[in-house]
Amino acid sequence: MTDAIDENQALTQQAVTALQAGESKKARELFEKVVASGLADTSVWLGLAFACAQSDDKTRTLDAVNTSIELDPQNLRAIIFKADHLLHLGDSRNAIEIYQQALQLASGSSNLPGDVQQGLKRAQENCIRIDDEYKAFLTTKMKAEGFSPGKGNSRFQQSLDIILESQEVYYQEPKHYYFPGLPQIQFYEREQFDWVESIESATDDIRAELTNVMGNPSLFSPYLKSEDMQLDENNKDLLDNNDWGALYLWEYGRLVEEKASLFPLTIKALEAAPLPLISSQSPMALFSRLTSGTRIPPHNGLLNTRLICHLPIIVPKDCGALRVGNEQRPWVEGEMLIFDDSIEHEAWNTSKKERVILLFEVWRPELNEEERQLVSTLLAAVKEYHKG
Repeated sequence: MTDAIDENQALTQQAVTALQAGESKKARELFEKVVASGLADTSVWLGLAFACAQSDDKTRTLDAVNTSIELDPQNLRAIIFKADHLLHLGDSRNAIEIYQQALQLASGSSNLPGDVQQGLKRAQENCIRIDDEYKAFLTTKMKAEGFSPGKGNSRFQQSLDIILESQEVYYQEPKHYYFPGLPQIQFYEREQFDWVESIESATDDIRAELTNVMGNPSLFSPYLKSEDMQLDENNKDLLDNNDWGALYLWEYGRLVEEKASLFPLTIKALEAAPLPLISSQSPMALFSRLTSGTRIPPHNGLLNTRLICHLPIIVPKDCGALRVGNEQRPWVEGEMLIFDDSIEHEAWNTSKKERVILLFEVWRPELNEEERQLVSTLLAAVKEYHKG
């Protein structure tokens, strides 16, 4: 056995020398002898792959490099060589996946050999180039078929942005209760709901009632309170902070009489909306105030059985926006924003003045009456249990 090992080491060294001299045929013959002995390691198989590539034997090249990787799945030289070979064959789709595998494997590594570093640099450059070519190809094809980016079907545009990797995909991730089978819609359009126009038409009356009490800051309290904090740890700067203030009309299913009495027209307008009725939980309706320079960090709401409505009442110039998932929209006074708050969302006020909206929740339109009643009963039972 020792003699066989010594002989194979000698053959391997001769093969490497031949390969470096450009004698691919001789190198291949020598590497094949070592392989035939059954004692070939990952470096021998990789050497054979190089020799076969130089003689343009595409099939044997791929077989050899695959065997090299099977013997050592973390062999960066072999992984990069395989990606280079696939790219040479015109298989850019699989090549980019293998390049990305090499880059991920090498992340955090240091003191890598120079040739491996050069290979990783080439991998990064090829990934960018292939990705750019792919995106350009898709964009050109869509334009040729008459689709104008940003001007066509909005849902398809979103799908195109996702496949082009200019937007992320976000899903419903409610913190307390998930109802399966509901569509993943970030923003709903105002025109989808017959009750929206009625509430929007009351915007001036609602603003007048709000303006009458804005001189009394004590009516607002911090939206996030220590005793019932619902957002993540990254929101601690807003905890017990009136920069994100709330003036509740309905809170945890209870009409706040002393404050609601100041807003009779607002309360009347809200009667048009399908507010959830859940014991000790819903409805919820409030004026949400965001002071100048305040940002609400990304977070997810409690349920996916409701939608949140923003009726902008006071919106200064250059106010900022509301982001839900991969889409953001500005507030426009008197125009409702309706969104699924179980999807990650955030908001910010970059203006020099405060922004105030009327915020309330409604049932998702996809839930029928039986489902709404069942959800109400279940959530009330959950609340009752935890109180007991």
